[in-house]
This record gives sequence, structure tokens and C-alpha cells, in this order.
Amino acid sequence: MKIGFLVFVAVALLAFLCSPNAVYGIRFVIDREECFSHDVKYEGDTIHASFVVIKADSTWHNSHEGVDLVVKGPTGDQIQDFRDKISEKFEFVAHQKGIHRFCFSNKSPYYETVDFDVHESHFTYYDQHAKDEHFNPLLEQISKLEEALYNIQFEQHWLEAQTERQAIVNEAMSKRAVHKAFYESAALIGASVLQVYLLRRLFERKLGMSRV
Repeated sequence: MKIGFLVFVAVALLAFLCSPNAVYGIRFVIDREECFSHDVKYEGDTIHASFVVIKADSTWHNSHEGVDLVVKGPTGDQIQDFRDKISEKFEFVAHQKGIHRFCFSNKSPYYETVDFDVHESHFTYYDQHAKDEHFNPLLEQISKLEEALYNIQFEQHWLEAQTERQAIVNEAMSKRAVHKAFYESAALIGASVLQVYLLRRLFERKLGMSRV
């Protein structure tokens, strides 16, 4: 009997690893508006989503406006609404199965690169064996393991996007600091040359007057 349980666990875990219900991630460039659809298969599933504005199209533009995101259900009802966000992580329970739409809006004059993730939490094996009380405790543990592994993958992608954004921001700040130092040095050199030129003219003028 124990061998049967072990075989079942091995098969269930293998099916989990090959499951298409993984974290769905996409990176896109937004001009004004971009919408994405996610088909929720089961009512009552928990939808996890996150987005990070990675960078702006302009090197000199430090994006503080962020983007807007509106999430709508299959009937067009608004579920979530975020305004002027550079990054956000959220979840909600799908009260209806069907197509859910995630629409991003960019109000800045620059193209923005956005990293977007969606993950739907659902354990299909529990549905298939819900009537089998013998398997219920084991299925519950596998369900928790599935959710924990997906959450780790979801969090890892979120942190990677945040780290990449910070690296780009730091690089842009470094470039601006170098350019600022260059312009300040050029201005200082120019002022010094101008000062030398004016002093030379002044001495030449005084020398000419003394000769007269």
C-alpha cells in the first residue's frame, strides 16, 4: 500500500512539474495602451499578478509617472484599478471563470518597457479525486507544495524584474553624473580661459597707456 502511495506521489509531482498552469510572464513595450487576456478555467481560483516598469525609452527620462492598470472580469466588471504605479504585486479571487483582461495605459510621452506576470492557483488533481477520502490528506499536501513552488517562481521573477529596473536606474544616474561632471569641468575650463583672456587684455591696455 505504501508503494502505491509513493507511486501516486511521484506521478502527481511529475504532472505538476509538467503542468501548463505555470507562471505566465511577458515583457512588452507600451506606447499608449496595451491589453492582455487570461482565461480563468475555474471559478474561485486565486489570480496572482505583478508588473514592473523596467525602463523608459529616453535615457534622460527618470520615469516617476509609472503606468495605469485596470483589471476586468468576463462581464466587463472592474476588479482592480492601479494608477501611476512603477511596480505593483497583487492577487484576487476570480468569482467567474472566463476571459479576464489586464489593460495597461501609459500617460508619459516616452515608451515604457514593462515586465508583467500572471499566475492562476488551481489544483486539478483535487478535482479529479475529491470523492476519494483515502487520497484527500495526501492531495491536500501536494496542493500546498504546488502553491509554494509557484509562489517561489512568481516571487523570483518579481525580484529579478525589480533588480533589473534598479540596475538600469543606477546606470542612468551614473551616466548623468558623468555628463554633469564633464559639463561642469568644461564650464570651469571655459571660465578660466575667459578670465585669463580678460586679464591679458587688461594688462595690455594698461601697458599701452603707460607707454603713451
